[in-house]
Amino acid sequence: MDYELNELRREFLDEAREKVREMQNALDAERDSAAIDRLAYLAHQLKGSGGSYGYAKISSEATTIEKEAKRLVNNDGGDPRAEERIQQSVVNLRAEIERSAKELATATPA
Repeated sequence: MDYELNELRREFLDEAREKVREMQNALDAERDSAAIDRLAYLAHQLKGSGGSYGYAKISSEATTIEKEAKRLVNNDGGDPRAEERIQQSVVNLRAEIERSAKELATATPA
């Protein structure tokens, strides 16, 4: 593996952790359209970046979060399962980021 690419991947995964923390904070706070819009925005960023770095599962979970967040905003919370799907995808996203970071750490030295 290319050392420089792995360094970029490490940076991406560190940033992804921060974005997931911010997502969780948005979910834990009182819901308003600004918080849900922010959630969708963060998911959109992870969706694109995850795919660019070869992390298809991260991109896929972020896609789900983005779609469900937009559904919440557009339907004014009309789908009671949308929030549940977002919560589960955030959990899955966090787990995939940690799995990817461990895999990267064992593949090459930091």
